[in-house]
Amino acid sequence: MCIIGGGIVGAATAFFLAQRGCLATVLERDTLGSRASGVNFGGVRRHGRDPVELPLAIRSRNIWTRLSELIGHDCDFETPGHLKIARTEAELATLETWAVVGRAHGVSVEMLDRATLKNTYPWLTADTAGASFCAGDGFANPRLVTPTFARAARLMGATFRENFAVTDVVELAGGGFALTGTDGESLEADILIIAAGAWAAPLAARFGALVPMVTRAPQMFVTEPMPRFVAPVLGMVSGGIYLRQSVRGNIIFGGGQGDIAPDGLRSRPSETTLDDVPKLMRRLIPSLAHTPLIRSWTGIEGNTPDGLPVIGELARHSGFFCAFGFSGHGFAMGPGVGEALADQILTGRSAVDLTPFCPHRFDAPAVASAMNC
Repeated sequence: MCIIGGGIVGAATAFFLAQRGCLATVLERDTLGSRASGVNFGGVRRHGRDPVELPLAIRSRNIWTRLSELIGHDCDFETPGHLKIARTEAELATLETWAVVGRAHGVSVEMLDRATLKNTYPWLTADTAGASFCAGDGFANPRLVTPTFARAARLMGATFRENFAVTDVVELAGGGFALTGTDGESLEADILIIAAGAWAAPLAARFGALVPMVTRAPQMFVTEPMPRFVAPVLGMVSGGIYLRQSVRGNIIFGGGQGDIAPDGLRSRPSETTLDDVPKLMRRLIPSLAHTPLIRSWTGIEGNTPDGLPVIGELARHSGFFCAFGFSGHGFAMGPGVGEALADQILTGRSAVDLTPFCPHRFDAPAVASAMNC
């Protein structure tokens, strides 16, 4: 069994397969966790998820609490809660609607009006209409998670190969797949899982799943360490900025997009975003007006038209599984996706319904209908 992609989804899938006695080989073009999985915001939230994504986000959240037990390290996982801020009454109504959905799934959601928000978080701007707070959400350290899942999987016998770029995949007549690497090396696998993030769609298309993915480069920032005062992770209904304070005191925030190189493999911070987003941060929390920035960076991710991932087995190609297109949600859901995929591969079903993430849902309507997408 081979997994193409050594990010959090690939590493977590290898871990949960190994836990069940099935050993996979993970092939990573660069180094483990060096792409979107290792350079993202680190948020772990259920708050505000699309309703069809929420069961998978909840399952993943339950795994995050058990990281020390499962993989030997908590990866700096903290649960200060998630505060989503509304600037207008219309945005506040959106939060109230989602709160009903969240509570129906057992997620604790508290609505805060303008006065309560200001009294509870006096360091926030007064330019708000209110917010909703989801207890139990939080963040982890992206630099630690993928390598730690990989280490735990290795200890159980899984294989990880870095700097191995897959250049060709052919389905074998008798079943299974033949893979070729950049140096001409060939491998065979009875089951193939493509978890290659922003670069997965062309391979899926060759095998009949047409996913019209768009690549983006979310831009991140970090300040110098400062005394801790930001309790929850912050987000905006408008999506303009998201922010948290690390366990070491740095303010980590993101917003806007960086620039992707013509080869599609590299990205860099945008000068426009470098100017605009820190201004939003200082407007949101005025006391940060003079806090020095020390770094900005980007990572490339793949976004689907409906903002939902592509997860599941391809039709007419038995043993070919997809797990990509997470549209900025892959880090938080990675552990849950890995466990759900392991379940589906080994038992034919998952405790979480993966139908909404059908790899063929973007195909021609007649095809998607035939595939029950």
